[in-house]
Amino acid sequence: MDIIRLKDTVNPVLPASVATIGFFDGVHRGHQFLIRQVRQEAQASGLSSMVITFDQHPRQVLAQAYQPHLLTTLDEKLRRLSMTDIDYVVVLHFDSDMASLSAFDFMRTVLRDRLHVRQLVIGYDNRFGHRSALAKSEGFDDYVRYGEQLGIRVVHNPAFLLNDVKVSSSVVRSFLSVGEVELANQCLGYPFMLPGHVVHGYQEGRRIGFPTANLSVDDDSLLIPENGVYAVRVTIGTDAVAHEGMMNIGTRPTFDGDKRTLEVNIFDFDADIYGQPVSVAFMKRLRAEKRFDSPARLAEQLRQDERDIRAFFVELQEKNN
Repeated sequence: MDIIRLKDTVNPVLPASVATIGFFDGVHRGHQFLIRQVRQEAQASGLSSMVITFDQHPRQVLAQAYQPHLLTTLDEKLRRLSMTDIDYVVVLHFDSDMASLSAFDFMRTVLRDRLHVRQLVIGYDNRFGHRSALAKSEGFDDYVRYGEQLGIRVVHNPAFLLNDVKVSSSVVRSFLSVGEVELANQCLGYPFMLPGHVVHGYQEGRRIGFPTANLSVDDDSLLIPENGVYAVRVTIGTDAVAHEGMMNIGTRPTFDGDKRTLEVNIFDFDADIYGQPVSVAFMKRLRAEKRFDSPARLAEQLRQDERDIRAFFVELQEKNN
């Protein structure tokens, strides 16, 4: 797969292609379904396949007060797109100039003239182009009509359904925001992950027998799941080994905390990893965060949490064998 970060003054030399366009946050199963259709259409027509995406969420430009809650960083999104066997991924810089383009002008100047798109596969809920009074009513039929004028065949991709739910990035976010990581993972097709670095914390876990690595998330725009205790897998640096553990997201109410923290206790692990990059994969939410009468009562609950999470991983391994 070739990744092309499109600059305003550079026109890449690209073959004619079948393409789709979108932000592709999370590269979930709905996106994967769409990309498979792009590849099939490209193979059938003898063209290259292309995914066109953006370096930042368009709403960050259209509404400056918008605070995104993203599923993936740009680098992680590109890594996951590279796993789809698409020929080209083009990253457009989304700014006010691009936001001002009408759908017709975008199709003409960007898709046709610069990227040589000959067929465009539109996701079921995708719209693009400047939201003028006219554009608010534009949709798939308009894109088909513009394409006929421009020599771009426009086809529609249906929604990917999972238990009668139309899988989308918004649906995944809604599951994570209430702690339903197992449902989110089913929609994603892989465990939701948070990348970060280990930083110094309050050392309270160590004092009650549960030393934790405190995670500072690398990108403030990433979504953090609902507070609670989670079964997780942790990878450290470039190590391919995924360590089982339990993570608490919350404000440490037993210790009268007021700042939200992410603390992970890695099972059967005793090494100094301060400052190291880690990635935490969320597998299951065990319970909500709660305040205990004393650190001793908290430690008792954590011992039970550990037993439950170890049992969960044993059951998961048996199910996958």
